[in-house]
Amino acid sequence: MSDWEEVAKVGEIETGTCKSVDVDGTQVALFNLDGEYYAIEDVCTHDGSEISCGIVLGEEIMCPRHGARFCIKTGEVLAPPAYEDIESFPVRVKGHSIQARDKRWD
Repeated sequence: MSDWEEVAKVGEIETGTCKSVDVDGTQVALFNLDGEYYAIEDVCTHDGSEISCGIVLGEEIMCPRHGARFCIKTGEVLAPPAYEDIESFPVRVKGHSIQARDKRWD
């Protein structure tokens, strides 16, 4: 089972934006949606580009290269050209620390 890792501090990521962070050796896009934090792997399943460079549209992230859209909360693909979901990661806030972990190792 992987341990929780501090990936950011509360207030470090503005609402409606994201930051690329490392979680147990995996690049992850960490989002702030109105004070709630979500994390998905920082990769577009269509072509492997970084999704954290994309445009946040409400609860969706649009890939900057070809326009694929994904749900920030779940990683579910919402629009082609991608057809595979992005892996999501559990996130919690403990004090002023935002923590995430890679559940794939459980």
